[in-house]
Amino acid sequence: MKIAIIGATGFVGTAILNELADRKHEVTAIARTPKDTANATWIAADVYDIDSLAETLKGHDVVVNAFNPGWTNPNIYDDSIRGSKAIQTAVKQSGVKRFITIGGAGSLFVAPGLQAIDTPDFPKEIFDGANAARHYLEIIKEEKELDWAFFSPAFEMHQGTKTGRTGKYRLGLENPVFNDEQRSILSVEDLAVVIADEIETPKHHQVRFTAGY
Repeated sequence: MKIAIIGATGFVGTAILNELADRKHEVTAIARTPKDTANATWIAADVYDIDSLAETLKGHDVVVNAFNPGWTNPNIYDDSIRGSKAIQTAVKQSGVKRFITIGGAGSLFVAPGLQAIDTPDFPKEIFDGANAARHYLEIIKEEKELDWAFFSPAFEMHQGTKTGRTGKYRLGLENPVFNDEQRSILSVEDLAVVIADEIETPKHHQVRFTAGY
């Protein structure tokens, strides 16, 4: 398959690129500052330039959105919303129908009517970015033309997660997937497996989903 990854230089985007390339897919890696690796065709793009991005996306089977304006960006909320909406518009304009976007875990429900982001212990340093992802989920829920899926990672999905690639995971929808130790955890390598599996065998259509061990 021919797959475009937006935000391919990021933590999540890099892992997804590597997994898809290992599975011998044709990957177009899109980033503001592209790299030069043999496992993808790299293209520089500004996600806010809708017309140009749409041209870049034409002819792909799937677009994966791993865009993040940067956790240290003081305007992360506004830039995230604006960028996500621009990417969604560009995908529609390109004619590609299948769109998978990586969101945040903060919008997962930990109790009836209670999202993780609204709990007292939610990290304040990532609140604005997580809040943007939560609000973008509500925006994309109104999308009727695209065959979209919104993926919320596990709560623990960071550089310190040493599990690596196991190829094993369990899926969920609105609630976190907890292991026997009541931890919501998934390595970034296994997140990439989840996304690659979803691309190859689609199970989620116009819905949010999540995964964990």
